[in-house]
Amino acid sequence: DFQHCDPKKCTGRKLMRLGLVRSLKVSTRFNGIVLSPDGSRYVSPVDAAIIEKHGIAVIDCSWAKLQDVPFTRMRFSNSRLLPYLLATNPINYGRPYKLSCVEAFAATMYITGYQDIAKRILSPFKWGSNFFILNRELLELYLNCKSEVEVAKAQDEYIQRCEQERLARKDIDPMDIDLDKEFCNPNRPTLGMPQTSSSSDEEVAQVAEKFQCLGSEAIRNDSSDTEICKVEN
Repeated sequence: DFQHCDPKKCTGRKLMRLGLVRSLKVSTRFNGIVLSPDGSRYVSPVDAAIIEKHGIAVIDCSWAKLQDVPFTRMRFSNSRLLPYLLATNPINYGRPYKLSCVEAFAATMYITGYQDIAKRILSPFKWGSNFFILNRELLELYLNCKSEVEVAKAQDEYIQRCEQERLARKDIDPMDIDLDKEFCNPNRPTLGMPQTSSSSDEEVAQVAEKFQCLGSEAIRNDSSDTEICKVEN
C-alpha cells in the first residue's frame, strides 16, 4: 500500500479492516500472483495452481501516480496484468482497465475458477455486484480460455467486435424516415394503415351496402320508438 488513495475510499484498506487481506512491505518476497500495472502477462485460468499454493497480491497505488511506484524494488516473479474489464467503482465507473484493488482481486479469482471467493470479496461493497453484471460476458470468456494466449485473443476479438458495432451505430441516419410507415402504429398494426394499397370496386360496393342496411335499420328503430311514445301520451 503506497497510500496514494483517500483512506475513506480505498478498497484495499477496507479489505484490510475486514481482515480479508494483509499488507506487505515493498522488500517482502512474494511467490504468488502479483497484479501489477507493470506486468507483461495476462491472468489466465492456468494461474490457479500458483494462487492455490502461494496466494495473490495487488499493488495498491493510484493510476495517476504510477511513475512514483518503485517497481524495481519489489521482489516477485509472477506479475500479471488483467485483461480488458470495465470498472464499476464510483471513481472510475465504466472505464476499461481502471479497476480498484477489490475489483482486481475479484476478477483474478473469478478467471482462475474461484467464483465464490470473488463474489464474497466484493460483497461488502454496495456496488460490488454490478462488477459481475457489467463484466459477465468478458469474465466467462476468460474463464473458458486454456492459456494466456487465448485470453489475449479473446480480449482482442471482443474489443474489435465492440468497435465494429460502434461504427455500425454511427452510420445510422436518424433522419432517414420510411414515409410508408409514417402513419402506422407498429404496436397496434390493426389500427394502422390498411394492408393493401387499394380495394376492388366489388369490396367498396359491399361495404357501402352494409352501411345502407345499418342506416335503414336505425331509421326503422327510431320511427317505432316515436310511435310508442305517442301511444303512451
